[in-house]
Amino acid sequence: MHLRHTLLATLVAAAWGFNFVVIHVGIGDFPPLLFSALRFTLAAIPLVFFIRKPDVPWRIILGIGGMLGVVKFSLLFIGMDVGLSAGLASLVLQTQAFFTIILAGLVLGERPSGGQLAGMFVAFSGIALVASTVGGDLSALGLSLAIASALAWACSNLIMKKAGPADMLSLMVWVSLIPPLPLVLLSFLFEGGDAIVAAFQNLRPVGVGATLYIAFVATIFGFAVWGKLINIYGAGKVAPYSLLVPIFGMSFSSLFLGEEFGPLRLIAAALVICGLAINQLSGRKPVSLKPAE
Repeated sequence: MHLRHTLLATLVAAAWGFNFVVIHVGIGDFPPLLFSALRFTLAAIPLVFFIRKPDVPWRIILGIGGMLGVVKFSLLFIGMDVGLSAGLASLVLQTQAFFTIILAGLVLGERPSGGQLAGMFVAFSGIALVASTVGGDLSALGLSLAIASALAWACSNLIMKKAGPADMLSLMVWVSLIPPLPLVLLSFLFEGGDAIVAAFQNLRPVGVGATLYIAFVATIFGFAVWGKLINIYGAGKVAPYSLLVPIFGMSFSSLFLGEEFGPLRLIAAALVICGLAINQLSGRKPVSLKPAE
């Protein structure tokens, strides 16, 4: 890859890694489900009026929007709200790659390669180590919800595969139309009208900034650049940069939030990242809507 494009891919990985810090900040000002609804509302409007709908059936857009936008992000945001630090969230969520392999085997009959199985074993060994550190800034519920979020992401990857080749930015903008209404309804039912009203009455610049970041930087900018690079070089050359996302996520969480990683968690992170690297090098890689966040 050209140096400029290498720097752009690295910048997107950094933006997606920093996004976990931003989510942590955002759910401090907004209830998690409401915060997710705001994210997708801003990502869809007004761009949906200017970006043409991708040549993808509505059932695929609805499926991705429901599974990725409603289920995956709800589980992730709630998990971070009830006991999952930003750095660990950026790491645990990467197991979506291996859940995608498992589901592709069960649903599509795609047999994983030996390298993929090896990478899966190494990465899930790392997650087991993370689970052994439950306590303090990590609750069993928060970790479980993050793993469930990764599984939901894997389900959306299989739906994405049905869409075939499509412009990534266009697809994300139109997919972002689906989650807001269900998320607002869920927020009203589970978080309560009083919490929603209070969030808007007590708006702070940091909360507004967090919402704008996840909508425009992590989603619009990230997908626009990532999709462009894939169009130029192909997914095989661009995808390895996704390995930087948990590294950036954990580093930024430590730097800006003061998150501390003991020896076990550092070993766990190394195992997960090594597992992902083995998977990337093994050849057949499952379709993934995005590598992080």
